[in-house]
Amino acid sequence: MPTHYKTYTPYISPFDPCPPIKVKSYSTPPHLYLGFQPPNLPQFPPREALRHGTLWKVFYDSYYSPYERAKEGSDT
Repeated sequence: MPTHYKTYTPYISPFDPCPPIKVKSYSTPPHLYLGFQPPNLPQFPPREALRHGTLWKVFYDSYYSPYERAKEGSDT
């Protein structure tokens, strides 16, 4: 199962005035890994589908920012 979060290391210039972000991450949508939509996929109930933004459960992506995730773990 591929992960929906990828990371990469950007070029860091020696002349950059700001502290560098050494590892950056991004999210990829779940439909990239499906290929085609098979028949009889499990579906959300209509009200829940509106909340999630998709009818099919395999296409739901609970995206969160890496910064939001870091805040959840800290106690400050």
